[in-house]
Amino acid sequence: MASDQDTVDYICGQMAGAGQITARKMFGEYGVYCDGVIIGLICDNQLFLKPLPAVIAVMPEATLTPAYPGGKPQVLVDEGLEDADILAQVVRSIVAAAPALKPRSAKPKSGKI
Repeated sequence: MASDQDTVDYICGQMAGAGQITARKMFGEYGVYCDGVIIGLICDNQLFLKPLPAVIAVMPEATLTPAYPGGKPQVLVDEGLEDADILAQVVRSIVAAAPALKPRSAKPKSGKI
């Protein structure tokens, strides 16, 4: 079952205190980004975050489960979804732990004559 756009918008709104939150369609579901860094997935109207130690420290009772069949275990955010402050704190910790973004190289212009 694909995620509803209303749910995606709500989840992104709850994380807005962490930075610029965007969601991009990926394989029928959504990848969620904060300031250009992928922080998790929205699958079947549920938020899954990277299982980093900082995330687990803030949400120790969260369930680790794959977001899709055959996927790696992720932190399923259930009850924490209602608390925007905690969610923003968790998202900021994921961004802080991410490696620095590499600058994109300019695409060469085609050599049309």
